[in-house]
Amino acid sequence: MTLYAVCFAYDVAMEIQQARCFVAVAEERHFGRAAERLRMTQSALSRSVAQLERSLSSRLVERTTRWVSLTAAGEALLPHAQEIVTLVDRSAEIVEEATKGRTGRVRLGFASPSTNHVVGPLARQIRDRLPGLRLELVSSMLSHLGLDRVLAGELDMALGRWDLLPADVASTVIAQERLLIALPVGHPLARRSAVSIKDLEKDSWVVLPSGPAAALPQRLHSLAAQAGFVPKITQIAPDSATSLVLVAAGYGVALTQSTVRDHIHAEGVEFRPIAEQPPPLKVKLIWRRDDESPALHEVIDVSKHLHPVSSGAFL
Repeated sequence: MTLYAVCFAYDVAMEIQQARCFVAVAEERHFGRAAERLRMTQSALSRSVAQLERSLSSRLVERTTRWVSLTAAGEALLPHAQEIVTLVDRSAEIVEEATKGRTGRVRLGFASPSTNHVVGPLARQIRDRLPGLRLELVSSMLSHLGLDRVLAGELDMALGRWDLLPADVASTVIAQERLLIALPVGHPLARRSAVSIKDLEKDSWVVLPSGPAAALPQRLHSLAAQAGFVPKITQIAPDSATSLVLVAAGYGVALTQSTVRDHIHAEGVEFRPIAEQPPPLKVKLIWRRDDESPALHEVIDVSKHLHPVSSGAFL
C-alpha cells in the first residue's frame, strides 16, 4: 500500500507532527526517550499520539509505566508513518534535485542499430552521473519520425541525421559520418576504389522512407541531380539493416553511411566511398528549443562531455 493509499484508507490527512510523535514512540518503545529525542515534554508527546489515535478511531500504542508496545493497527501504520516523515524531511532535497535536473524523466528516440554505438555510451554516462534520472529509450525511430515526435511532445529528444531542422528545434552535433555506396557483391563497380554517382545512373536504388527531414534520401536526390539524373527507386526499406539485406539480394544499390558499414553485419555487400566526396552527414541530438526541463539539459551536458569535439556546437 502506498503513502497516499494509506491516507485514503484511513480517511484522514495525518498531521506531520503527529506522525513524528508516533514514529518516535514506536521506534524508542518508550515515551520518555521519545520525548527527549523530539525535544518536547512527555505530556505533549502523549497528547499528540492520543490525538492521532482519536482521528483514526483506533488504538495504536499499548502503554504501561514500564514499557510501550504497538497494537496490530500501530504495526500496520508504522512503515507508512515513517515514509511520511522521511518524505517531509527530504522535501527540500527532492525539490533541489529536480531543480538541478538530477531527477526526472527524459524520453530519447533513436534509429537502432545504426546509432546503438552512440546511445549505449550516452546511457551509461547518464546512469553513472545522474543515477536519479530515468532515461527512457525508444528505438526503431527513423530521423523524420523522431523529429515529428519531438515536435509533438511525445519525445523529449531524438538522435538522428538531419540536414535541415525547423527553427523551434535546437540541436548539437554528436558525430560526423562519411557517405558510402553499398553494392551487392559481384557488382561491376565494386572493383573500383571509389564510385562516381554518375556511374550509378542506370542502377536500381534501395532507399529509406522519405520525408521533409529524411537526410539520407534527400542527399541521394541531391547527388543524383548534380550528376544529371533521377534515381530509379525500386525498394523502400524500413531501416538501414533491411536496406543492406535488399542490396545483398540484388535488388539495387544504396546510399548509406560509414557507421552502418562499421556497426551492422552485411554479408554480401561491398561498401565504396563516393568519388565526388560529398559533405559528411551529421548525427545530431535534437530537442524542442523552448523545453526548459532541467533533466533534459543535464542530458545535453552529459552528451557534450561525452563528445567534446562537438561541445558547444548548438545549431
